[in-house]
Amino acid sequence: MNKALIELAERIRSELKDMHKVLQRAEEESNRSRISSDDMYMDGAALNLHGFYSGLERLFELTANVVDGSKPQSSEWHRELLDRMAREISGIRPAVISTETLDLLDELRRFRHLIRNVYTFNLIPVKVEDLLDKTTSAYEQICNEMLTFAKFLDQKAREELE
Repeated sequence: MNKALIELAERIRSELKDMHKVLQRAEEESNRSRISSDDMYMDGAALNLHGFYSGLERLFELTANVVDGSKPQSSEWHRELLDRMAREISGIRPAVISTETLDLLDELRRFRHLIRNVYTFNLIPVKVEDLLDKTTSAYEQICNEMLTFAKFLDQKAREELE
């Protein structure tokens, strides 16, 4: 299992770099929308926010499968997975994210669901901007929590080697 833990830790570090780029792109699109008054740029910002959350959810799925043993299987598995990441599993792992981060990510999860189920011209630009601002403000905290978890995985892999 230690190889899988090391690979997951590396995947977290790699995905965080990509997610930073996605968040920067969302900010650029939002800025273009404000400057030009063209809501089509806001579509790009919304799509990048979708991508940001999707990247995190991929990491959470891997964590559930590699560390926890399985991901939730119910029809509400997206929500259950997110909730699980905010809880310590005694003897297995600490919480991956804080409850504060959970609240923001749940909002992003719901937004991602919206993006997948409505036409982008139905989005309200002010709401997209608000969510983007919240995500940008919380990005450093999200990174710190994920990198702390990656360090935990590194340590656990080393312990298994001993």
